[in-house]
Amino acid sequence: MEPLDLAGVGIGPFNLSLAALGDGVAGLRGAFFEQRPEFRWHPGLLIEGATLQVPFLADLVTLADPASPWSFLRFLRERERLFPFYFAERFHIERAEYDAYCRWVSERLPGLCFGHQVDAVRWSAERDLFEVDFTRLDALGEALTLGRSYARNVVLGIGTAPHVPRALRPSAQDPAVPVYHSSEYLDRRAELLAAGHVTVIGSGQSGAEVFLDLLRGRPAGRERLHWLTRSPAFAPMEYSKLGLEHFTPDYTRYFHGLSEPARDGLLPRQGQLHKAVDAGTLAAVHDELYRRTLELDRGAGDRGGDGGTAGWPDVVLTPGVRVRAAGRGGGSRLELHLEHGEQQERGVLTTDAVVLATGYTERPAEGLLAALEGYVRRDGSGRALVDEEYRLVLDPAVGGSVFVQNAERHTHGVGAPDLGLAAHRSAVILNAVTGRESYPLPRRTAFTTFGLREGPAAADGGAGAAGRSATVSV
Repeated sequence: MEPLDLAGVGIGPFNLSLAALGDGVAGLRGAFFEQRPEFRWHPGLLIEGATLQVPFLADLVTLADPASPWSFLRFLRERERLFPFYFAERFHIERAEYDAYCRWVSERLPGLCFGHQVDAVRWSAERDLFEVDFTRLDALGEALTLGRSYARNVVLGIGTAPHVPRALRPSAQDPAVPVYHSSEYLDRRAELLAAGHVTVIGSGQSGAEVFLDLLRGRPAGRERLHWLTRSPAFAPMEYSKLGLEHFTPDYTRYFHGLSEPARDGLLPRQGQLHKAVDAGTLAAVHDELYRRTLELDRGAGDRGGDGGTAGWPDVVLTPGVRVRAAGRGGGSRLELHLEHGEQQERGVLTTDAVVLATGYTERPAEGLLAALEGYVRRDGSGRALVDEEYRLVLDPAVGGSVFVQNAERHTHGVGAPDLGLAAHRSAVILNAVTGRESYPLPRRTAFTTFGLREGPAAADGGAGAAGRSATVSV
């Protein structure tokens, strides 16, 4: 076979963006491999009414190529929903609609190989190419045949995996105990609504959406819900216009130019940029709780109850709490051993089911890239070095490039998993692969100037930048 210019591993939104923009590059030969039989985007969290946290312009292509045939607006036109969308005046679309849009692209875009599990990527010095070994799978995921492709460049878009806290892993692995990650929420929704008492752990957007959906589905006064989080508050996400400039290419370049210690110190302080809850969702939770107090108060008045004292829903929301341990209680019930950090107190919560809205972790690529291990250059913490163009820093003996998508937060900052930067990152990668400006990139994207000087901090990745001075003209 003629070698590929670009072989993609995984078909999530980021590699789908790369494939869609790559379709517009004349002469580019690319193929993308995915073990699943079709495109699916967080199917367990496509809760009715849940919206994306980025505007619809953050689709697969628009912020790099507004004229692309793979844009969200083109999808609406094909589905004859462009005018209804125009009158709906929606800047943030529902997650289910974003999933439908991505599936529309995935079903029409050439070069996508679903049902292909990539087993290994290695460098062939003899061929001066990457060897990409894969297994073709049937609809049930059973192996059919083995295959191999050759590529000048590889891009990894293998996504993330649900994170389960250590204290809850034994319970989550026990099929007899109803502990589920939020990624499978819709599959378990009926079971959770029927459970006597449910605890939601985690105060990010997914946790708030799951809690709100359960709240709306359970009777007033008999909700029997707990919502717990380690965070000090159920806090809104930073969504000011200047705050959002942390999700621009300008900030990505600034972050990449910092020293490794500076980057590592900065990331833990930026949780409110991406780990908190949309203010509208928090307002909806409060509105639903307040509505229930009115309903319960009316019910008490109709029964000649307590002289008009308002009733309260059977709901507990407690921040600042971590789960120290978990174990089986009576029957299938679960005992959560809790610790409140500020009070320095411990307690036990008995519940019938738990939803872990505890986020995701990057899938490790070490097994896939085992044959390249000796070529990958690493930082002081053992993480792969990633250059400004999203390319793994490899030994010069490797003539090709391995690019990464959503695996570079430690080098590129909080925007790594953000859908709003997908098209720009894809354009950067395609420009690097083709060696030309296949997609013109903006010189400036933010009003904020994040540092006193521009460009990389130092040739060694920023390690020697401390103490430098800069002259600033005002």
